Amino acid sequence: MDNPLHHTKNFFDAIPSKQAFWLGFITAILSLGTVGFILLGGCILGGDCSINRVAVAEKAVAANVQVNGEDQGAAAAVPAPTATGVPAVTDDDHIRGNKDAKITIIEYSDIQCPYCARFHPTMQQVMTDYTDSVRWVYRHFPLSFHPEALPAANAAECAAEQDKFWEYLDILVKNQGSLGKEYYAKVATDLKLNTTQWQDCFDSSKYQDKIEAQAQAGGAAGVSGTPGSFVIDANGNAIPIKGALPYDSVKAAIDSVLE
Repeated sequence: MDNPLHHTKNFFDAIPSKQAFWLGFITAILSLGTVGFILLGGCILGGDCSINRVAVAEKAVAANVQVNGEDQGAAAAVPAPTATGVPAVTDDDHIRGNKDAKITIIEYSDIQCPYCARFHPTMQQVMTDYTDSVRWVYRHFPLSFHPEALPAANAAECAAEQDKFWEYLDILVKNQGSLGKEYYAKVATDLKLNTTQWQDCFDSSKYQDKIEAQAQAGGAAGVSGTPGSFVIDANGNAIPIKGALPYDSVKAAIDSVLE
């Protein structure tokens, strides 16, 4: 039986093959551009864009860690506690609050990350409201596309040698627009540190291995961007928190563990 479709010419049959090729090519390019625009708009509105993901992935491979490496805006906490491979807290960690608190919040963070700066006051409020029951542990997770993330982390570690880690960190996070080696030295002076000791420490990148080790361990535990946090109970069970959750969401996660 003859197929009537064989006698029906479509638009492309009616024009020369060369013109049809270029018309198809232009149509494909316009379609890709539209998809790209939609994806870009979505990530901007969602506060979670993977900038320079390839560069970060390459860095992760070098460290034998699979890390997406992205700033993270608000995201949902996993509703139920789950076991986690987050390294245990040691005396080498920076702990804010009651060191014997029932609940530990471990934050993997990047000092230059804007979402981390948004999350920092939330954690400060947690420490005010849960003075005895929560301790805050800060670990480094510098992203490669933030050029000051690693130097800032090293500067804060050098301040920790003189018991000023948290004071130094608070200032840097609050003043991200000023990050740079001159500003790091100024903060050291303002905090009345031994500036010679601090400068020698900073210039030698003394704590780079420690910082990179923390980032590698965080990636192995499932951290894929910053801030990446875990609410951990006394038994080591954890609620992962991805992104700069608002205070009420973090409070709900804490309360669920306290109950």
